[in-house]
Amino acid sequence: MRVSSRLLLSACGITATLAFSFKPTPYGSINLSSSVDRDVYTMADWASAYGVQQVEGLQLTSYDGKDYFPMTQSDIPQGSPVMFIPSDLIFTSSKAQQEFGDSLYTCEQKLIGAGLEDKLPLFRVFFKILSEFQMGENSPWYSWLNSLPRIYNTGASMTYACFDCLPPYAAYCAFSERQNFVNFQKAVRPLPNQYAPFSDEVGDNVTVLKWAYNVALTRSIEVDGERFIAPLADMFNHAAQTNVEISYDGEGNCNVYATSDIPAGSELSVSYGDPTDPTPLFAKYGFLDESSPGTFCKLMKHRTEMEDMGYTFGNLLFYRDSGEVSPEVYDVILYQILKENDPSQAQEFYQSVMNGDEQTKNSYVENYWSYIKEELQKHVDGTLRDLDKWSSKASSYDINTHPRVPLILQHNSFVKETFTRVKNNLDYM
Repeated sequence: MRVSSRLLLSACGITATLAFSFKPTPYGSINLSSSVDRDVYTMADWASAYGVQQVEGLQLTSYDGKDYFPMTQSDIPQGSPVMFIPSDLIFTSSKAQQEFGDSLYTCEQKLIGAGLEDKLPLFRVFFKILSEFQMGENSPWYSWLNSLPRIYNTGASMTYACFDCLPPYAAYCAFSERQNFVNFQKAVRPLPNQYAPFSDEVGDNVTVLKWAYNVALTRSIEVDGERFIAPLADMFNHAAQTNVEISYDGEGNCNVYATSDIPAGSELSVSYGDPTDPTPLFAKYGFLDESSPGTFCKLMKHRTEMEDMGYTFGNLLFYRDSGEVSPEVYDVILYQILKENDPSQAQEFYQSVMNGDEQTKNSYVENYWSYIKEELQKHVDGTLRDLDKWSSKASSYDINTHPRVPLILQHNSFVKETFTRVKNNLDYM
């Protein structure tokens, strides 16, 4: 839904100027130590002073002093404006491109050379965050930067020891984020001994670079190829059942609306991505969505067959509560069996899937069911044994040096619970 900023302000009973002029404070830096508390409420005051508007009764809330999120103390009717952030306050990839020009262009050539042209919008926001971090208290966005988490559990923050304790699919997703960060790290150094336009203290500081990458990754949203970070609107948590929606109007302002009637006492939430499989969210954002109905079946060895049939990881699911298996899993397993034993039948089965010929496809599945079941049982039993090994290894780590162990164990427990239900169903078929 797109509504002009003026209409939103009028609906809220607000008269405000969209001018964005800051008064610089004495120079200082942002302390990224894990022992530093997030200064969230100063950020909220700062946002209000510079044009951010929110519905009456909206409060930032935390249960643990680490994760903060908007909660409403008043009923919010469906369709009501919830929050407004003026465009001058918002980071965008296009603004960063205009601001940094040639220095950004030089760095981006390294990303393009690494085959990461699709990551350029994210890199531009990352670049902007680094620039503002370097300014410290002189940055107009200092209060927002100082309100952000210091520690992240994303794949980019994980180590090889973490990957060794995860199922292959989760390790693959997490490692991909780490590799993206490594390429961003290389890109900010376009020439030897040069971190344009950053000082050595920033450009050569892995802690700072990784923090900036995680901020850009976890707090930005992509709309039509553009990356946006709207301070305060970046505080919404993920949920499978959302109650607000974020959009941007033609003037670049951020508007948040209620998509359903929201009773007082409710957390306001948005969707970060596909809720049917928690692993990509786990790798990208560093949390486990236990409301997800299922998880990828972990058939990484059948990835070629999956892609040949036009399926994605999100199609090949085991369902947590019921232990049911998505039909696409059977398709992929059978296709592999037939390819190895009867290529002509493999081609016929493949065509039935591609053409949507359910009768022929189901006939194949029925005729070869015993082979499909045997292959699936071996996979499930083997994965359950491996999960015990991976979790045992994670439990042996010192949590002080491996702070992501609890999340890894939580993820593995979710997968084990799902696979156990699938196993029980298969054993009694």
